[in-house]
Amino acid sequence: MPDSLSNDRHPPARFNAARYGLAENARLRPDKTALIMVGDDSEARLTFGEVERAVRAIAAGLLGLGLNRGDRVMIRMGNEADYVLVYFGALAAGLVALPSSPQLTEGEAAFLMENSGAAAVVIGSGCTVGSDALGGRLLLDAAAVAALKLGPPLPDYADTAADDPAMLIYTSGTTSRPKGVLHAHRAAYGRRPMLDHWLGLTESDVMLHAGTMNWTYTLGVGLSDPWSVGATAVLYNGPRDPAVWPRLIARHGATLFAAVPTLYRQILKYGALEAHDLSSLRHGCTAGEPLSVELLDAWTRATGKPLYEALGMSEISTYISSGPTIPVRPGSPGKPQPGRRVAILPPEGEPVPLPANATGLLAVHRSEPALMLGYWNRPEEEAEVMRGDWFAGGDLARIDPDGYLWFEGRNNDLMKAMGYRVSPNEVEAVLSAHPSVAEVGVAELPVRADVSVICAFVVLQPEAEPDAEALLAWCAERLAAYKRPREIRFLDALPRTANGKVQRKRLAGAVLG
Repeated sequence: MPDSLSNDRHPPARFNAARYGLAENARLRPDKTALIMVGDDSEARLTFGEVERAVRAIAAGLLGLGLNRGDRVMIRMGNEADYVLVYFGALAAGLVALPSSPQLTEGEAAFLMENSGAAAVVIGSGCTVGSDALGGRLLLDAAAVAALKLGPPLPDYADTAADDPAMLIYTSGTTSRPKGVLHAHRAAYGRRPMLDHWLGLTESDVMLHAGTMNWTYTLGVGLSDPWSVGATAVLYNGPRDPAVWPRLIARHGATLFAAVPTLYRQILKYGALEAHDLSSLRHGCTAGEPLSVELLDAWTRATGKPLYEALGMSEISTYISSGPTIPVRPGSPGKPQPGRRVAILPPEGEPVPLPANATGLLAVHRSEPALMLGYWNRPEEEAEVMRGDWFAGGDLARIDPDGYLWFEGRNNDLMKAMGYRVSPNEVEAVLSAHPSVAEVGVAELPVRADVSVICAFVVLQPEAEPDAEALLAWCAERLAAYKRPREIRFLDALPRTANGKVQRKRLAGAVLG
């Protein structure tokens, strides 16, 4: 990162996302703790100096193995320090990092490798790649990464342009297969409005993030954002127990905690908050799912700490929020962060912004530096979300006269599960292949006022017996955990339009067979 960056919303023409988060910290505060990786009974710490040296060594090693600028490097690892180092190492080398979830089945991982044209795959403990799917790709395991870290560091970060590709994130789309969202190096700089207006982030903060590293919420809020100001990041790779988070806040003096609303709810129920000293915590941050008024009130009463919500998506990260400069208005995720160009557009017709309180498509201007470069080899889907000078990802909303946004659902059928977007087409394609299934529709099923689960509504083949457990097991072999239905409901027929299209919005209210 240059010694000083302008206050302009746009980064310098030559900009590297890894340099932005590491170079100045390594120079000014080399001995400060940059990352704390906490396990069930272990803890590892890395200083900014150690992180930068390892990142540049990995960058040099990847290039030394024959990878070239722009090559995709798929990361298939769990929550571990090497995930972080490989991710930033790829950026530092001018390669394109492709974070992926260890929850993916081998078939799902093979699709990402093939679709992205990945030149290399980095795997962690417990992760595998089928030899047939690997093809001629370079495979690096934990031992190979350890060797790279010991090698000579890259003399300097790759001289990338701000618009050069940096990261390829796969997310569910409107088809049965995930789509790649391609981001430029400038996306890291484009996150700057969040620092003051959602996170309230400063050099003295300790950010504890509860997410997994393949998620942009974690890579951004949990790592890139703290490091952009010289703050410490704390991540966890132990058993998923809601009671662990209050303990970690107290043990590490976390000043900020980031999670999805579902986890905040679990912490209130199982976390024994009264047994832990949370005095260091300034506020909580939440995104990935709507924050209910009831949960906001329960958290505030139990902890006395504010909870700031944000709305975002893989294509642009978070751009609507409450925070230190934007007072909370229960039921609303907040206002557009200062500097963001946000509008409500009519779902059909010319992309002319609508007036206050009119419901339409939530849109962000193309000039936003955090906006994606586009969808990887999906020009038709990209054309669907680009409306003149605006990107409209499918969220329906309105903005009141005070500037607060009110979410009104989605214009398509994408579902939300633990903060991830999940395509019903993808789940339906898996279940349709089961020999007992004649037809299937997938949608969200409300189980409480503020909680929904993915549910598959199945019409069986003649003579087939209803066996929900068998169908759930079928999905478990073929879908990542967060994509799997939590319930199976059997119907005599699926609700359809006159033209035969399944009406997913009516599935939850369909009469059970």
